[in-house]
Amino acid sequence: MGKIFLHVDLDAFYASVEQLDNPELKGKPVIVGGSDRRSVVSTASYEARARGVHSAMPIFMAKRICPDGFYLPVRMKRYEEKSKEVMAIFGNYSPDVQQISIDEAFIDLTGTERLFGNPMETAKRLKKEVLEKTGLTVSIGMASTKYVAKIASGMKKPDGFFIVEEGKEEEFMLSLPLEKVWGIGEKTRLKLQSKGLRTVREIHNLSLMNLKSIFGESGGEFLYNAVRGMEYGHFNKEAKSHSISSETTFEFDLRTKEEIDREMKQICRTVMLRARSENALSNTVCVKIRFGDFSTITARETFKSEVKSIEDLFEKSSSIFWRKFVPQKGLRLLGVALQNVYDESERELSLFDTEEQSAESRIEKAIGELERKFPSLRIGTASDMESKKI
Repeated sequence: MGKIFLHVDLDAFYASVEQLDNPELKGKPVIVGGSDRRSVVSTASYEARARGVHSAMPIFMAKRICPDGFYLPVRMKRYEEKSKEVMAIFGNYSPDVQQISIDEAFIDLTGTERLFGNPMETAKRLKKEVLEKTGLTVSIGMASTKYVAKIASGMKKPDGFFIVEEGKEEEFMLSLPLEKVWGIGEKTRLKLQSKGLRTVREIHNLSLMNLKSIFGESGGEFLYNAVRGMEYGHFNKEAKSHSISSETTFEFDLRTKEEIDREMKQICRTVMLRARSENALSNTVCVKIRFGDFSTITARETFKSEVKSIEDLFEKSSSIFWRKFVPQKGLRLLGVALQNVYDESERELSLFDTEEQSAESRIEKAIGELERKFPSLRIGTASDMESKKI
């Protein structure tokens, strides 16, 4: 038996948490998002989706088609609490859990059969445990590649389970409508249609060389691999010994500074607390940007001194990001990494270190340790408080 991956996705996560915390909202259209006219829907419950509301829709438009909906603000701290509860459960089923956003993760079940038995039954037990312990439902896709598992998890939402058997990945991809192929957004579909490509099979019939000539090196390679169900490099993790990183793929393209700064702050927090837990230091910051048209760039900078805190990483990452970002293209994915990390014991004491910096390091390390021991705990730092003003 080859590789076995689960992609586990929490169903309508933000809205589901709101319905969980307020049972009176169950079965009703719940829309989570901002409150002003320029805001967009972050998550809509399935009841709201049935009325035509969807993620990235402007709030004013959602209110037109669903005037009796329950419109609630984003409560990120609460969603993070529930996310940690769920991710802690995932860790009981495999030593290799890759969280790729607040509400989804890959779980590598390869080689776990002796411990947990048949992978299909393991997935069912996981679904049951998440529901019993957190009150939330998840949809699961199972496949031999992460990419196919990611698509499979969306086939029977909500509370679904879909398996793509090993050896049938290509057959599965060819059965899909184009809009189901993960990574092919509206702009890419329009470009494909302008070239007379309207189905997965029509793309499949083109050679790699032809696809690259039309969509460029990275775009052509992605399309060639995607329609064959082959692994997609976006899901592969960098070696921990060389870098510590975190990235998030967004449901809709981000464009405003407020939205991007908020997400970057959360990613920097994850990276920095992980670095503290591993006693890792670095003075090289790398930022990964994937635009709405699927083009991707990475930019890095090596600073004179190591990154000292969450706020310091946020400032350094921001300075790199805003030199490279093109607002017109939108932001589909954002990643931040500390590269060329080394152990704290290898660090030479600088004459410019301050007691405040040392204290901040100890505080962040303590926060990371507490949150690992108590997954439902979410402790704020001074920089976290500042992030709420962004």
